[in-house]
Amino acid sequence: MSIEISFFMNKKLLIIGFVWPEPKSSAAGSRMMQLIESFQLANYKITFASSCAKSENAFDLESIGISKVSIKINDSGFDDFIEALQPGVVIFDRFMIEEQFGWRVAEKCPDALRILDTEDLHCLRKGRHQALKDDVEFDKAYLFNDIAKREIASIYRCDLSLIISEVEMGILINDFKIDRSLLLYLPFMLDSMPLDVTKKLPTFQERNHFITIGNFLHEPNYDAVLHLKRSIWSLIRSQLPDAQMHVYGAYASLKVNQLHNSKEGFIINGFAESASTILQQSRVCLAPLQFGAGLKGKLFDAMKNGTPCVTTSIGAEGIFGNLLPNGFVENNSEAFAYRAVELYSTKSLWEEKQKNGLKVINSRFDKVHFHKALMEQIELITQQLNDRRLNNFTGQMLQHHMLQSTKFMSKWIETKNKTSL
Repeated sequence: MSIEISFFMNKKLLIIGFVWPEPKSSAAGSRMMQLIESFQLANYKITFASSCAKSENAFDLESIGISKVSIKINDSGFDDFIEALQPGVVIFDRFMIEEQFGWRVAEKCPDALRILDTEDLHCLRKGRHQALKDDVEFDKAYLFNDIAKREIASIYRCDLSLIISEVEMGILINDFKIDRSLLLYLPFMLDSMPLDVTKKLPTFQERNHFITIGNFLHEPNYDAVLHLKRSIWSLIRSQLPDAQMHVYGAYASLKVNQLHNSKEGFIINGFAESASTILQQSRVCLAPLQFGAGLKGKLFDAMKNGTPCVTTSIGAEGIFGNLLPNGFVENNSEAFAYRAVELYSTKSLWEEKQKNGLKVINSRFDKVHFHKALMEQIELITQQLNDRRLNNFTGQMLQHHMLQSTKFMSKWIETKNKTSL
């Protein structure tokens, strides 16, 4: 039996999730649901496993035919589970999950294709955050941090890593010198939108106020709202005294809610059941992100709902390519506020930027194109798996040391936990 035939016979996918997907709460949740949809279109039988507690915002995976399994870290019960399942493909949701479970997958299912979904480069986000706190320019000294050592090692140990941003592809290839064959550029996969969809959306006159949205468990989002409150909103409100700034996001903590000030028109609304509904009611989306990585889901939600944006270079990173943005990109607070007022007040400009957003979605994030690219890459790697692993000596070396260190540490923790009961 050829390897190609075995590929088509074993269409069982195991996704090991960092959390249970929450597409209404975060871009990471939306990204995971896009991956699930892509594998379902390719007729995979999917099992989703996680050691995380389920929240009320978690998507009901069983409603779309996905099997759910709760697993434990540092527990050999996972070995029995995956040995019985025998998946053909395993996706690790972020490098921390690969660190916990990768060696177990390699031992019990050595022929399974191991894929890392990075979500975004955590080392890039961490390095940018530290540079911001130190008030200095970000450089390689901040990029090559301790998280990078772990994240890059995880990329090498896997057969393929899914990279959400073209910018991050460049960083991995040029700065970390990772072979392109280990990486696949796979951004958000979105349905195409006809340009005349704007006729069905609320018009400029029918919309009011500014909006920002984002999961507050994600630190860049809180920092952006704080920056908006301290440095930008008063500049906007001085010119638009009747305008309001509406802030939405899951898991708003006390420090977030303390930013609420109705007299200043700065309104903390908390979790939004429907991002589309509130975005279509709003005239302009503001996303003054000071650090971060990957692609920013709030900007894509805004584009899909015809809501122009003002953001920073961090927020715009990896989205627009050579196309015009769906608004403005400004890093200076005064310039940011000026563009926000201009966009909010000028109907013709607003309509022009709205159309730009739809062009970006259709030209750069077409679901059909990237689904095909993903499945073709998986088939190619499966056919060449042994040779590819032989050519990735660095990955073999790191896998060896993972087995010697993480494996025995995990077994020690498991034994300790059992003896303490």
